[in-house]
Amino acid sequence: METLRTVKTLVKKSGLPRYYYVKRSSLVNQFEKMLLLKSPVLFSKYRYKKFFNRSLDLKNPVLFNDKLVWLNLFWRHPLKTQCGDKFAMRSYAEEHGFGHMLPKLLGVYNQSSEIDFSSLPSKFVLKCTHGSGFNIICLNKAELDISQARHKLDQWLKTDYSHNACELHYKDMKPRIICEQFLDDNSGKQPTDYKVYCFSGKAHCVMVARDRDVNGHTDKYEFYDLEWKNRLPYIDDNTGRNTDPAMLKPAAFHEMIEAAEALSAPFPFVRMDFYDINGKAYLGEMTFTPSGCIYNESSYLAQVMLGSLIVLPLPI
Repeated sequence: METLRTVKTLVKKSGLPRYYYVKRSSLVNQFEKMLLLKSPVLFSKYRYKKFFNRSLDLKNPVLFNDKLVWLNLFWRHPLKTQCGDKFAMRSYAEEHGFGHMLPKLLGVYNQSSEIDFSSLPSKFVLKCTHGSGFNIICLNKAELDISQARHKLDQWLKTDYSHNACELHYKDMKPRIICEQFLDDNSGKQPTDYKVYCFSGKAHCVMVARDRDVNGHTDKYEFYDLEWKNRLPYIDDNTGRNTDPAMLKPAAFHEMIEAAEALSAPFPFVRMDFYDINGKAYLGEMTFTPSGCIYNESSYLAQVMLGSLIVLPLPI
């Protein structure tokens, strides 16, 4: 009922026809799409209310999620589009002297029909560059359904990812496919992901995501401080995501932090994602809107602490 009341109120404010809330079960999705196109601000308020059952504060944001939404709506710096693009980010890293941290690029394609699978190694990763989760992790080419892979890629290429959760920096990205080497740590799984939270060029902490399956789903998360001495209470205890025992500090940790701070300098917030493969650091991507600015598994302490580290710039 609360969601329906919210829909009714926002429909009136948006000027959309009233019939969009008459049959909620069939029309809410259409309403959300229409609202996003008409007003990203109203859509963000609606989505925030839907997840947290409280109002989004855009006038004086304090919490981490609130400030992420503010940055998404009001700080539209073109570097976010470049660095959020999984192909264009590579040139940004190269220009700043960190090209050696990029996974080997095996190909760039405008459509799936351009991919010559016979020339690819047994293991590889295909990514659409203009969104999140548009990945095909191939651990054995002999078992890959190539027809299905092409179909997925073509569907993703047609998708405007900014329409998913109003992550506006995706809107102006050119849809492309890249193929990169598979970063193999010999575990039989995707390698552990080290996500460095950076604020205006200063690293604060690292979220470790491990035991990820080929679809990118992660069952285990933990946060560490930069000394790797303390696990931070940034995960909600009710999620069951915290792991035990503690992780060992990756051998390439120093290189990760050095690159993260250099590359994150222009941004009030960016999460820099790395891997450690046999002691060598690899840069995966740069993330500006984690969880679509709705990170609902964090503790209240994390929301306050991480929010306090974001200094909001003048709007762009």
